[in-house]
Amino acid sequence: MIIADENIPLPIIETLVKNKIEMISIFDNYRGISDLEIIKLAQNPPKIILTEDKDFGDLVFAYNQNQVSVILLRYHYSELEKIISILLKFLLNHTIKNYSFVVITTKSIRIRKI
Repeated sequence: MIIADENIPLPIIETLVKNKIEMISIFDNYRGISDLEIIKLAQNPPKIILTEDKDFGDLVFAYNQNQVSVILLRYHYSELEKIISILLKFLLNHTIKNYSFVVITTKSIRIRKI
């Protein structure tokens, strides 16, 4: 299951829902909660945080919030359609092992075990 952070654009959320990817939208369900609260929400049962917020990298690696998996999207807004396509293909074709930090750009996908 995916937890879409508040900063995830609606076209991404709509595409995931349309493709039957199970998800929770922070914007729709938990608006205003902190990043630490999102991490706690993602831990039990395990869910993957989808975000554009680099602060999650700090929380995971510098502050030892490492019992979570994160997908960080890095792209320019003009590349939205391309990043949607890459993200969807990734989610449909990969299983993210627990406790991974994934960075998806329009040019690469990096997966780092936490």
